[in-house]
Amino acid sequence: MHYVASGSLSLGSLGLLRLFGASWSWSLAAGLGVYLGTGGWRYLYVVVRTAKRDINGLYVLLRVKLALWLHIRNRNTIPSIFSKTVARHPDKPALVYEATGETWTFSQLDQISNAVAHWALSQGWTSGDVVALFMESRPLQVALWLGLAKVGVEAALINFNLRRDSLLHCVGVSASRALVFGAELADAVSEVSFSLSATMVRFSTGDLSPDQMAALKCHPLDSILASAPRHPPPCTVSKGFSDRLFYIYTSGTTGLPKAAIVVHSRYYRIAAFGYHSFRMRPDDVIYDCLPLYHSAGNIMGVGQCLIHGLTVVVKKKFSASRFWEDCIKHNCTVVQYIGEICRYLLSHVWEAFMERFGVKQIGEFYGATECNCSIANMDGKVGACGFNSRILPNVYPIRLVKVNEETMELVRDKQGLCVPCQPGEPGLLVGRINQEDPLRRFDGYASQDATRKKIAYNVFKKNDSAYLSGVEGKAGMAAIADSTGNFNCNSFLKEVQHALPPYARPVFLRISPCVDTTGTFKIQKTRLQREGYDPRLTTDQIYFLNSRAGRYELVTEELYNAFEDGSISL
Repeated sequence: MHYVASGSLSLGSLGLLRLFGASWSWSLAAGLGVYLGTGGWRYLYVVVRTAKRDINGLYVLLRVKLALWLHIRNRNTIPSIFSKTVARHPDKPALVYEATGETWTFSQLDQISNAVAHWALSQGWTSGDVVALFMESRPLQVALWLGLAKVGVEAALINFNLRRDSLLHCVGVSASRALVFGAELADAVSEVSFSLSATMVRFSTGDLSPDQMAALKCHPLDSILASAPRHPPPCTVSKGFSDRLFYIYTSGTTGLPKAAIVVHSRYYRIAAFGYHSFRMRPDDVIYDCLPLYHSAGNIMGVGQCLIHGLTVVVKKKFSASRFWEDCIKHNCTVVQYIGEICRYLLSHVWEAFMERFGVKQIGEFYGATECNCSIANMDGKVGACGFNSRILPNVYPIRLVKVNEETMELVRDKQGLCVPCQPGEPGLLVGRINQEDPLRRFDGYASQDATRKKIAYNVFKKNDSAYLSGVEGKAGMAAIADSTGNFNCNSFLKEVQHALPPYARPVFLRISPCVDTTGTFKIQKTRLQREGYDPRLTTDQIYFLNSRAGRYELVTEELYNAFEDGSISL
């Protein structure tokens, strides 16, 4: 608003001088002087520093938006786009399975996914039915969800770390009619076998004995697909670019995982933004060591294969010791990672990482599977995960807004609108929702209640709606009230190991005689957040989960210092 006021004042000055007969050159000079003198120089400084970045960002945005519009108009889907990719590169390697060295060309991936489609039709599944996939990363996982999508069936991509209640929840919330699981997860399926619906048909892939298959009541999918037709399935699907493709689950660190809806246009835009923002090429080879139940691995990574014709090397699980050896072996030119991975390869990241390993470009981005406010670092600004244009803020309407740090509720002004953060202030990232725009739509979750909780109203202006990015992430500290002094860390760890995947287990435990509450009995988290895991700031006992030793250890001042200087990683 300050820049608008400065501009208005300078235009007024220009008009007044012309009224009194001043020349255009003098009037323009005086108007510019007024503009700069009233603070407009700050805006010009921002323009000069960010114009190149913003123009590049605008180019990528418009390019993706035009492609989305064309695909929507032509009622394309991810399978139909993939068929065009196959036609361009029939014999080029599409997916390489690093564990075995097995290579699938684009034609082979297309044929195997066709076999999946025919299998789905033989089961009587129709458009809108859901099938849960529960397996470690492998090319077959891509062929499964792609083949299902060819006949309108939606896959639920389940995190292979889940067990018991979390696993049952994810299968149930998607209303899956069938479960396909890898033999490596037979024990996990066995734990919940009797709790699964009797009508849910089960299929396994991989090596299981006849006795195991009988106990799990499952059918051998590998032999079924081997005998299935490999020609394209009959065209019976009426889905378009805005219809559901599959489900990807949130991490579930703050509760049970939510099934995020991924429509065809969302899959395309995530992959396309990555491709154009980070200047990939069709001859690039991507090393994808991220799980394929995750949008980073399955959309940002595999999406480059299906849509743009790149070769993707699929790694079953990330390995720091094999990372560079794998990349050299397969001539990889693009490496995909999430924040923690580079810390496993080198403790001090970014500039040191680029220098140590000769990396020419790092392109980071922030986003979530379901969000409409993703941002990307397109110009290599060290330490940044993205930007929001100060010149054209309404082209991509996202904003950091203030929140109450104790309650995490949105802070509002006198008009009831959200209050924008100033540069340097922490806040919550929000994106204005427009269901008619594939870049700004919010498709939500399988649960309508979960969807409603992620939408706020009267954010940018009256009667609008916006997506709330939230605080999903790695579990940090659990504060436990123990008035008896009988809390047992070992017993607690055994329970969470059975119930929670590794990333959802608390890294720190804080054992307190009681938990501070407000006058309305809400837990006061601010003090706990401020004190963190520093044992010098509290008399409470704080424990650290030593994953290698398999136990919680008391945090002493010596251990705290080791965390701070980086000699022990968190």
